[in-house]
Amino acid sequence: MKTIIRKATKTDLKQVLDLVKELALYEKAPQEVTVTIEDYEIDFNNNVFDVIVAEQDKHIVGIAFYHMTYSTWKGKMLYLEDFVVKEELRGQGIGKLLFEAFLKEAHNLNVNLTKWQVLDWNEPAINFYKKYNATIEKEWFNGKIIL
Repeated sequence: MKTIIRKATKTDLKQVLDLVKELALYEKAPQEVTVTIEDYEIDFNNNVFDVIVAEQDKHIVGIAFYHMTYSTWKGKMLYLEDFVVKEELRGQGIGKLLFEAFLKEAHNLNVNLTKWQVLDWNEPAINFYKKYNATIEKEWFNGKIIL
């Protein structure tokens, strides 16, 4: 089946949110997804984030969800917030297409760094990123405050 890689449009956001929820379930934290489709629509319209989608037969089967940020050490940075391919389609090269489209977007935006998080137990993801010579940091802890 042919996979089309393209930028998301507003009409894709429901399927994007569904994939985010699928990822949260895989990461054993489905209750953590509290964002609404209305939030997505408002923030997408305000250019808070962007999404590259993988599409097959007019269905979104994978996403690279990202936003611009800034590193005080490196300058402009593209942060990959979520990266997921439907579980039943993993291992077919869709993730490679999406990740390389994300890296191309980073290059086009002239950023100095891309960054993301990966759970320490997610060996398939860690091994995927290592194929790109990614540095998987182990020294830093994540901090957050939910408002």
